[in-house]
Amino acid sequence: MPHDHHDDDHPHSLLPPEPALRVKALETLLIEKGLVDPAALDEIIETYSHKIGPRNGARVVARAWSDPAFKKALLEDATKVVAELGFFGRQGEHVVAVENTNAVHNMIVCTLCSCYPWPLLGIPPGWYKSDAYRARAVREPRKVLAEFGVHLSDETAVRVWDSTAEIRYLVIPERPDGTDDLDEGALLELVTRDSMIGTGLAKTP
Repeated sequence: MPHDHHDDDHPHSLLPPEPALRVKALETLLIEKGLVDPAALDEIIETYSHKIGPRNGARVVARAWSDPAFKKALLEDATKVVAELGFFGRQGEHVVAVENTNAVHNMIVCTLCSCYPWPLLGIPPGWYKSDAYRARAVREPRKVLAEFGVHLSDETAVRVWDSTAEIRYLVIPERPDGTDDLDEGALLELVTRDSMIGTGLAKTP
């Protein structure tokens, strides 16, 4: 056909998708006008990605490890429990907690987009939003977990939960061995972001 062309040859195929392009354009404009400091912007993103969000979730997990009554309430109604701790708002309106055990390992994905419990885990990592993870986590979860360094026994079932706009999930990872004498503050340091998605394990002391 006269108007047929290969996407790979089209100059626009090299551009990022429209939402990313808009964000980048706004960021560039704000920086040029001196309204935004690039270093400050990077620090904000770093804070939400690795400090504020995951630390909130880690506090919840550490308390669940050390307080059986709290864990029971969390598993029954996580939305209510985390809201009482002040972790609520956009992307965190409805939360379900699932617990990893020797018998079951839970793993979270959003197959449609990138639904994620922001108030608990911060900004979703790039791989969580990737097409590859979203597709493969459902089809071959054990292979994906192995690529993250998580190797499970054949006796451990893998359960994949699909986040949606209505429900987001928090994984309570297994408490590491040798932590019986640790207080809640010390336990918090063992909880990683990936362990609360199910693509990682808690750190050993």
